[in-house]
Amino acid sequence: MNPDLNSSYTNHNYVPSRENIRYQDQTTAIVRKKSLKNLKVEHYLKLLNGNGMQWAMIEHISEFFWSLVRRNLSIGSITQYFHGLNRFFLFLKSLDINRLEFVEREHLGAFIEYLQDDNLMSSSINGYLRSLYAIFGFLAEKEVISTDIIKNKFRLKMPDVLPKAIDPDEIKLLLSVVNTARERALFLVLLRTGMRIGELLGTKIIDINFPERKIEIPQAQKNHEGRIVYLGDDACSALKIWLRERLPGKEYIFYGRGNREKLSYPMARHLFIKYIQKAGLSHKGYTLHCLRHTFASELLNAGMRLECLQVLLGHQDIEMTRRYARLTDNTRKNEYFKAMEIIERGEIDGHYRFHN
Repeated sequence: MNPDLNSSYTNHNYVPSRENIRYQDQTTAIVRKKSLKNLKVEHYLKLLNGNGMQWAMIEHISEFFWSLVRRNLSIGSITQYFHGLNRFFLFLKSLDINRLEFVEREHLGAFIEYLQDDNLMSSSINGYLRSLYAIFGFLAEKEVISTDIIKNKFRLKMPDVLPKAIDPDEIKLLLSVVNTARERALFLVLLRTGMRIGELLGTKIIDINFPERKIEIPQAQKNHEGRIVYLGDDACSALKIWLRERLPGKEYIFYGRGNREKLSYPMARHLFIKYIQKAGLSHKGYTLHCLRHTFASELLNAGMRLECLQVLLGHQDIEMTRRYARLTDNTRKNEYFKAMEIIERGEIDGHYRFHN
């Protein structure tokens, strides 16, 4: 039997020291991440200088990037800011503008057209714009550049793509072809908790609380706030089976090959596509993230309040939750006839009037 199932972290004899272990573990991780962030920022500043940005401007840019580190933004977020700024600066150089101080709104408009010509999606371009406007706002406050550039901000209209949930029959079909303990646990935990794939791949055994059937996410991937998600019976059983079969002593629930501490996103995506193809569902265009949409839609159709679902998904804006969760045809049909019965019985009181 896997020793991990006998550990104080996962069995029913839950011990108080678990929190101390988590705290020590998180403290070490924070220190390690901070040093990596510092190295990244220093590397990015050198790259900007190597691309021709003057040191006087880099000193201001460095203040912005160190503020990101103090705010505890992820390395990924810091990298996005760098890529946005670096690509825009290289574009300015192609226009024979070597000083960021001289940037004008028309240059930003030309940059957008350049990115569109390069076949970038609207979402990617908007990502660049968010990064640049944050940097420009910082520089404008310090009176390094004109405030004109942050007035009447550009933003590309995004197509209203509906979130795609997997139909119940197709979920059953998908799970029926998954024949390994690891993949079954991976897919069911995503489906029953609504976790983002990055959150699950970063989950450690110490984060599981089997007696209370929950997983603690110390820091969510998007909003950097912790939350708790819960395990359904099938996900809980699948996870226990995987823990009995997996190699003992591994820190992360889903570990990678060789020296990799955790399973990578490309490998998780590869496994999902493999079983989607095996189930004959390739033409549907399903992705791993569809399991999160399915989780939200199923709970909404089962009667869960939107406010409760918002907390489980870790959304700061309830409108995002509203977009995630879609009612099924049967739910809409049942709601319609339920309301119509009340109308036909004449049980609606009052008047449709505006009150001054």
